Amino acid sequence: MTGEAGRAARSVRAAERAFDAVFGLRANPLRQLGALAFWMLWIVVASGLWIYVLYDTSVAGAWRSVNDMTEHQPWAAGLMRSLHRYASDALIVLTTLHLLREALLGRFRRFRWFSWVSGVPLLPLAIASGIVGYWMVWDQRALATGVALFEWFAQLPGFGLAMVRNFIDPQAVTDRFFSLLAFTHIGLPLLLLLGAWAHLLRLARPQTQPAAPLAVGSLLALLALALLWPARSMALADVLHWPARIDLDWFTLGVLPLAEAAPIFTWLALVLGIGALLAMPWLPGAPPALPVAVVDPAHCNGCTWCFADCPYGAITMVPHPNARAGARLAQVDADLCAGCGVCVGACPSATPFRRGAPLATGIDLPAPALATLRARLDDALDALDDPEATKVVVLGCDSAARLDDAPPGTVMLTAPCTAQWPPVFIEYALRRGVDGVLVTGCPPGDCQWRLGARWVEQRMAGQRMPQLRSQVPRERVRLHWALTGSKADLLHEVQAFHRALAALSRPRVPEDA
Repeated sequence: MTGEAGRAARSVRAAERAFDAVFGLRANPLRQLGALAFWMLWIVVASGLWIYVLYDTSVAGAWRSVNDMTEHQPWAAGLMRSLHRYASDALIVLTTLHLLREALLGRFRRFRWFSWVSGVPLLPLAIASGIVGYWMVWDQRALATGVALFEWFAQLPGFGLAMVRNFIDPQAVTDRFFSLLAFTHIGLPLLLLLGAWAHLLRLARPQTQPAAPLAVGSLLALLALALLWPARSMALADVLHWPARIDLDWFTLGVLPLAEAAPIFTWLALVLGIGALLAMPWLPGAPPALPVAVVDPAHCNGCTWCFADCPYGAITMVPHPNARAGARLAQVDADLCAGCGVCVGACPSATPFRRGAPLATGIDLPAPALATLRARLDDALDALDDPEATKVVVLGCDSAARLDDAPPGTVMLTAPCTAQWPPVFIEYALRRGVDGVLVTGCPPGDCQWRLGARWVEQRMAGQRMPQLRSQVPRERVRLHWALTGSKADLLHEVQAFHRALAALSRPRVPEDA
């Protein structure tokens, strides 16, 4: 990533590192914006159900029932009403930030296009649902914003100012009108949930809940806000007494003042803005695509490990054409494959120890192929020719921190994702004479390829196949996550690892392991 896009991504990463210092890597809200937005959605749904039970869908009761929640039940329904309002605002803010972050990081092209295009409409859906929710209160704010919105729509062909009578004509404002508002306010979130399901459709194991400390902390913050500044209604809607001032929720209703001042300009900005967002995956200037994984039927045993590990659901299992009945074969969907190599690291045949024939695996990338990675590792090990020096191999990924000037006795090799390195490569390096292997890459929760870091942790801990064998001395293996921009931190970790290894005695790996 270069140019403006590269600078934008570096700015995002700099902000995230600043938040890491406060919240820690695994509870950083900037790294879990999508999950936080889902968490807000569930809070909105839960609090909305409480409010709906008490809501009176009638002309006489709509305003009174909502106002009574705050004035007469401040510790129950009133608290739920305020929580509903602030969680709705947070949903809009977090969805906007999530959209912006993914755009700045360039995560909207090629295999990500469907998630991007299906995610863009979720923001206007959330705002539309919030606007209808304010109308249900039926106070002066509801009246003013309803008239302003329909006057804005009247600028479009096929619409007219007659729509405004739905808000100012007593004959149009009936009990059925409030039933329709309630139905719409429930229907839009259902569409939002359907859109969210489509948004996650091509992702394996999507993160829809934030880390527990972040979930609890955000809920407590909303509750504190609801207690300190409870949501209140304005006076009952009355077309004969138009208010001089309207208290606006700028997160939900902020577009209306602009629409009232410049309706045509606002429509153009909205249509062009949404159109540009939807077109972004196909704009020129995309970086080169990574090659798609290829399955070798002769070496695929149908174990399903690559199927289970693929972050984007690009692998399915089909009947094996050249084996006994019931045998299965991995099959790659080229449109979904990211070329990350996570599947390669999951393949049980991906071992560097085989020397009698060309290194082939059940699934591999055309570039860098596993044979290429082994050749690079062999060359790096041959370069560490000082028998007295402490030798360290660093295995990392192309999207994380890299050592431009490695300390003496250190070599660093990268692949598209750290998870492309099978755990057996660690054992292979130790058998070849290095003192230690440090594994690095993007951290869990912010992996460039979503799940690679999580799988690496589980493989090294013996919780996921293929696992790092128990014979490998764990004191000679270290795991340290370091994003791009954290080169100094990675260098410090490598130097500390050197010192720790220097204090150990050899051998590195039992020769008969």
